[in-house]
Amino acid sequence: MASGDMTSSKENAIFPPGEAVHKAAYVSSMEQYHKMYKESVTDPEAFWMKIAKDFYFKEQHSGKFFDYNFNINKGPIYVKCMENASTNICYNCLDRHVKNGQGDVTAFYWEGNDPMDCTNITYKKLLDEVCKFSNVLKSLGVKKGDRVAIYMPMIIELVIAMLACARIGAIHSIVFAGFSAESLSSRILDAECDILLTADGVYRGSKLIHLKQIADEAINLCKDKHKVSTCITVRHLTDNSFSDDVSDRPGKRPCSKVQVPWNSGVDKWWHILMEGASTECEPEWLKSEEPLFILYTSGSTGKPKGILHHVTGYMLYAATTHKYTFDYHAGDIYFCTADIGWITGHTYITYGPLLNGATSVLFEGIPLFPDPSRYWSIVDKYQVSKFYTAPTAVRSLMKFGDDPVKKYKRSSLQVLGTVGEPINPEAWMWYHKVIGNSNCTIVDTFWQTETGGHVLTPLPGCTPTKPGSATFPFFGIVPAVLSENGEEVEGPGDGYLVFKQPWPGMMRTIYGDQKRFEGTYFKRFPGYYVPGDGCYRDDDGYYWITGRIDDMINVSGHLLSTAEVESVLIEHPSVAEAAVVGKPHSIKGEALYCFVTLVDGIEFTPELVKELKERVRHSIGPFCTPDYVQYAPGLPKTRSGKIMRRVLRNVARGNHDIGDVSTMADQSVVDVLFTNRPEQD
Repeated sequence: MASGDMTSSKENAIFPPGEAVHKAAYVSSMEQYHKMYKESVTDPEAFWMKIAKDFYFKEQHSGKFFDYNFNINKGPIYVKCMENASTNICYNCLDRHVKNGQGDVTAFYWEGNDPMDCTNITYKKLLDEVCKFSNVLKSLGVKKGDRVAIYMPMIIELVIAMLACARIGAIHSIVFAGFSAESLSSRILDAECDILLTADGVYRGSKLIHLKQIADEAINLCKDKHKVSTCITVRHLTDNSFSDDVSDRPGKRPCSKVQVPWNSGVDKWWHILMEGASTECEPEWLKSEEPLFILYTSGSTGKPKGILHHVTGYMLYAATTHKYTFDYHAGDIYFCTADIGWITGHTYITYGPLLNGATSVLFEGIPLFPDPSRYWSIVDKYQVSKFYTAPTAVRSLMKFGDDPVKKYKRSSLQVLGTVGEPINPEAWMWYHKVIGNSNCTIVDTFWQTETGGHVLTPLPGCTPTKPGSATFPFFGIVPAVLSENGEEVEGPGDGYLVFKQPWPGMMRTIYGDQKRFEGTYFKRFPGYYVPGDGCYRDDDGYYWITGRIDDMINVSGHLLSTAEVESVLIEHPSVAEAAVVGKPHSIKGEALYCFVTLVDGIEFTPELVKELKERVRHSIGPFCTPDYVQYAPGLPKTRSGKIMRRVLRNVARGNHDIGDVSTMADQSVVDVLFTNRPEQD
């Protein structure tokens, strides 16, 4: 984004913290934030050791709190935190609370795909089930350091499985239960997993997904390179008493239509293995820098990267970011809509909330089933006070107007979070005014799979927020803005977002590929961690994420962010969603190529195209007038909701070789987009 281009009425609009949150907040003033932040970056040991005292360590820390090298020119990159301590994250998530008398507290309210399908589980019951499955894994020969692949829907057994792995020191590798067999097999092979955990099937809305069948296909794809010895299946949709007629309520369990192929040499039922398993299982005490989990994230090129997180640093950071970003207090009901197959679900559904003794909603369904008011019915049902979702979900719900929201009171809400991509100011304002009744604090969080937790975020009790800005760094985070030449930009300006020193929760490496780890994150600007995003820092020191660096467009010497242009397009009442990419241009260098999804019932016409071009021209400048505006009934997105702009760049250029699309939620939209391409100059 060109320096100064962000200056607008939106940037100058500042919203104070919600009064209800402010009064009881852990951090209730910017003065307090600055004091805590200063200690966290100048004396991180003092800051984090105070937090570590709340957790149980079998062996206490000695020696350096942090040991690290961020400069690739000085040798291998590494980060170590509390290296000599030993603990177990599962013990700190469960046993610690049960021993403190909180065993009867609800850990999760489980809300199924169908609104009539729900249950709950307490901390004591969850601990019992985790110990039982830990013993099951041990009986199958799983030991510390072994990798276990998990391919499950959003059911309580998924949480049990990952915590059981953590309890015995096995490394879980969770694969979102919407990936193809090819994607699942590639992750099994990369991590060399001998055990696969899955379920018979799952409904997403009215669509039935045959998970066991996909799991079997993945195992078959692996067989020539690596054998999966055991596949454990949860009976989620099938039992011995199901009715053949589920047409009246699709998505309601049980279901006779699910396909459960069976190989007696490999397959085992979860419920049979759990029969008679002991509820006693001593944790495996792990050194701080032993691995906890692998989570795969796709890059713009190459095979998916297995991001590796270790025990203690991740534990401290997950708990601390969850506590402060959402200002979580005992008695709050917390609802994160993400899937545990992504890092948001790891950190802010399982580990962070459980480490804080939280009561959470675990949601299996989708926001539009059975209607667009599903989230708000859940909010009222459980009296949710802290809510966390993706901007893409907010924008998709905006298409249906205010009425589905206003069917429910939502009076319990205090904090509304966003995650996954920058939220455009229009969606931010709708989230604030309509969803939050203008009473809630919005926390627009920026972070990655690699960072383990939030790195830029408001704190709800103290930070004055600006629509679309991730505001300020979290504790322990030292951001900088670099120019193309690697020089630090002082004061307001734009460039590459980087971080100057480590924090406890950051990734330790790419599993099995240290060279790729160093080359991806540390090679471009030695001495800095480079997340790959551009940012703008305004006159007040607020950070605005402008999108991935390869999503920034240079038009006639002006560096523009896709997010900025998209925000202008979405301001038009006919546009529900927009995505912008660059297309090579012989004179300008790059031309703006815009994809727009329209509000239901709106027709795509030449007059509308003209209006949209003029709106961008007027809002940003004549140099920024789009060359192309294409109608997009749908946009290519990852299953976590991120728009895949690299695919859109190929569509804009007419290049049908779109590369790896294993993370795309609906690959059929690509063919439609190629068909709808406007005439090219």
